[in-house]
Amino acid sequence: MAKAIMLQGTGSDVGKTVLVAGLCRAAKKRGLKVRPFKPQNMSNNAAVADIPGVSGGGEIGRAQWLQAIACGVPPTIHMNPVLLKPQTDVGAQVVVQGKVFGEARARDYQALKGRLMDAVLDSWAKVGEGADLVIVEGAGSPAEINLRSRDIANMGFATRAGVPVILVGDIDRGGVIASIAGTHLILPDEDRRMIVGYLINKFRGDVSLFDDGIEAIEKFTGWRCFGVVPWLKAAARLPSEDSVVLDRLASGEKRALKIAVPMLSRIANFDDLDPLKAEPQVEVVFVPPGQRWPQDAGLVVIPGSKSTIGDLVKFRENGWDRDLAAHRKRGGHIVGICGGFQMLGHSVRDPDGIEGSITETQGLGLLNVETVMEPEKTVRNVSARSVPFDLPLEGYEIHLGRTTGPDTLRPSAVINGVDDGAISADGKVSGTYMHGLFSADAFRAKFLESLGVKGGGIDYRAEVERALDEIAAELETHLDCDAIFGLAR
Repeated sequence: MAKAIMLQGTGSDVGKTVLVAGLCRAAKKRGLKVRPFKPQNMSNNAAVADIPGVSGGGEIGRAQWLQAIACGVPPTIHMNPVLLKPQTDVGAQVVVQGKVFGEARARDYQALKGRLMDAVLDSWAKVGEGADLVIVEGAGSPAEINLRSRDIANMGFATRAGVPVILVGDIDRGGVIASIAGTHLILPDEDRRMIVGYLINKFRGDVSLFDDGIEAIEKFTGWRCFGVVPWLKAAARLPSEDSVVLDRLASGEKRALKIAVPMLSRIANFDDLDPLKAEPQVEVVFVPPGQRWPQDAGLVVIPGSKSTIGDLVKFRENGWDRDLAAHRKRGGHIVGICGGFQMLGHSVRDPDGIEGSITETQGLGLLNVETVMEPEKTVRNVSARSVPFDLPLEGYEIHLGRTTGPDTLRPSAVINGVDDGAISADGKVSGTYMHGLFSADAFRAKFLESLGVKGGGIDYRAEVERALDEIAAELETHLDCDAIFGLAR
């Protein structure tokens, strides 16, 4: 097996994903064959990883897809063997080694974890094959001792696999000394022994001002500090995985084109918008529930959803159907992606109750199509071509359902030789099942040009690579990376 080190956080959203990606890139630059691993992830932002010998692909968390890029290797389903995709407030779809395992309510899932550890350890053995180093990302916090007996994501995994742990504290949210010292206090001895030290993340200002904090933490815990990481500005140029960051994603200044994006309750793969956010002439505004859409938006993008029917119901409860109708009446453009495409039709039916108890609902009626949910899930990476602009596209599909109707005779793309999506008669409303279309630089430039905005000049994938390089350089400067990599075992 490869050597390994694991980052666990004192809580969620402390920056583990970016730190793991940055350390992966730093290790790669040192000439190491490095791989990412996350035993269990909870996110509706998924990516497609190819499964050797199997047609189509499997789902993993978008974060592990990004971390694979940082390592310079193709993503595999074993980098994230258990993926939870929330569908309701109390239940989620469970994806195991890339394939749908079933649905589970939160309480039922806790009982299921014991059976999933075998899959986690199987993937763990496979992901390290041929590697020098595996950098593991935890989930949530090891301090959730009420869940410890069945844990597969943090100390439950670390103790079984014998992987040393570095604890990550987020100083930006406050209380970082208490969060680290408190974690030390409540962990059982077996788990506490796995922790080899800690690091502080998201520090703003003069790092020396925290010297007394480091001394205090050492006094309470005896743990060494591997460094204090400043606020990593380059992280804003990386795809975001967790919807908890949505309220921080809007572009902060007025620009030539404003794009409104409703924050659906089960929003999925919203990183589709990242390439548009990177455009200097584009302002992306994520609209929270209960708020009206900006009337000066030139484009509305309805993103993917893990629960199309449920989000359609809430869409109307928010009054967004009226906002969308007014936008259409003003001559605004609309793009629906995946679940957003399904919402734009006349109806969405779910006869088998795959998404929940509501089996049919009226759509928004802006495309002359209808959707029927079907049990078989489409999961694949694709090469495609834009029909309106006759330009190449690359992306992926993750969806349930089949959409048919007159407007599909005007497809928005051709995917693997088959028509996809639909366009309204006047060309102002379109939908597609393809995620990632805005990552195609030439297409994005022509699309923005059709809206009267100069786009292009940005190599989006190269921007992501540069951001990873910058983060790796920052970590080499502010962390004792020699010690971190040296403690891997």
